[in-house]
Amino acid sequence: MATSPRPAPISISSKDQHLAYILLRLLTGLDFFGHGFARIFTGTHLSGFAQGMVKNMASTPLPPSLTLASGYAIPCTELLIGILLLLGLFTRSALVLALLLMCMLMFGITLKQDWATAGTQLGYGFVLAALLFARPRYDLSWPALFSTLVQR
Repeated sequence: MATSPRPAPISISSKDQHLAYILLRLLTGLDFFGHGFARIFTGTHLSGFAQGMVKNMASTPLPPSLTLASGYAIPCTELLIGILLLLGLFTRSALVLALLLMCMLMFGITLKQDWATAGTQLGYGFVLAALLFARPRYDLSWPALFSTLVQR
């Protein structure tokens, strides 16, 4: 009876690459989770965040109703993205959603002409794009990751 060949062991450098990817995904997931969680459940809560966003964006040509709706949607979206990235579920979709969110935020912040924040958002975009680019090669399920890390 023929048996299927065993997969080649993963090299140490490849283990480090997988680990680096997973840790960057976790770091990014924690960041998004923290933003969403804090804006929804702490401080002024969700309504306070949304109202603050309307006040903060008053100098832009954006209608206050659109800014208010965005102020309610952004933290919920951030929380969802964070949870998905932390759990490693629907990673591709979470990264695409995060990049689309960053595009929306970039549009608003450039209308405000807040270039320092725009630079920060560009950094987020770069990290998200790198994660999406490397995902097919380095993103592993949790059992596969643990198996990879303990292989000799």
